[in-house]
Amino acid sequence: MSMPEATGENPFGHAISSQDILDSLGFFDSWEERYKYIIDLGKDLPPMPADLHTEDRLVRGCQSMVWIDTSLQDGRLQLAVDSDAFIVKGLLGVVLAAYNNKTPDEILAFDVDAYFEQLDLLRHLSPTRGNGLRAMVQRIKDIARQAA
Repeated sequence: MSMPEATGENPFGHAISSQDILDSLGFFDSWEERYKYIIDLGKDLPPMPADLHTEDRLVRGCQSMVWIDTSLQDGRLQLAVDSDAFIVKGLLGVVLAAYNNKTPDEILAFDVDAYFEQLDLLRHLSPTRGNGLRAMVQRIKDIARQAA
């Protein structure tokens, strides 16, 4: 659970909130445009050092390779994430907008199902991607429970 001290590098949960994601996706008329936006979100993720791509950080249940690393700074969870798939990196950005830089209690209280429903996301993902998204969320919630 180590991460670089420079928390300002990750815009998610700082400059980009879950409400920002909802507002931005609302501008697009088609899901093709929304997918492009989500993929672009993934490009805003700070790079995760390759030495953090370890077995214990790997999220089970994802079709793609997904790694999550966390640290607690000033009582707030700081998340570093990576994936080998562009769309999954974007989905990680969507998740981090809701969870990064939040206290464990804020993470556990956040209604992620309502968030995904407002985004209309799960209806537009393949079942395996949807399961992977749920696995990422579950891993972050488990980490928050341990930290609480």
